[in-house]
Amino acid sequence: MDLRTVCAKGTKYEKRNRIGRGVGSGSGKTSGRGHKGRGARSGASRRAGYEGGQMPLYRRVPKRGFTNARFRTDYTIINIDALGAFDDGATVDLSVILEAGLVSLNTNLLKVLGNGEISKKLTVRTHKCSASAKAKIEAAGGSVEILSAKPTPASETPSNEA
Repeated sequence: MDLRTVCAKGTKYEKRNRIGRGVGSGSGKTSGRGHKGRGARSGASRRAGYEGGQMPLYRRVPKRGFTNARFRTDYTIINIDALGAFDDGATVDLSVILEAGLVSLNTNLLKVLGNGEISKKLTVRTHKCSASAKAKIEAAGGSVEILSAKPTPASETPSNEA
């Protein structure tokens, strides 16, 4: 502890280290760059993943096959037993389910699966629905409305061109 830290009183920024100000400062002479080599030269910087000339890890690991990770479609999934939380005759869609806190994953698409039982008459508006879920909802007196999974592109909307 020194006088500067006592008087700082919780200031926002630490005092910057002035390099190249003599050997007594602890970062004089080579200014923390070491002796010779690429890092000692002016303008030296390394790209991400550079390993000093060694074959980098992203080139050493084998790459095989195809992954659909960049193109997959994510759905917010809910089972019909969770739909029992809604009142009889209610209309259930993704926004209502998220407001009720029944699911935590928030995507643009909803998928209803048939795990469990349902006894309430609900109108379910979903993008996808399993066959068992649809049968159970309709058996309880409700209905399933399948929504379009793809939004309409702006190019297909009518415009006022003369």
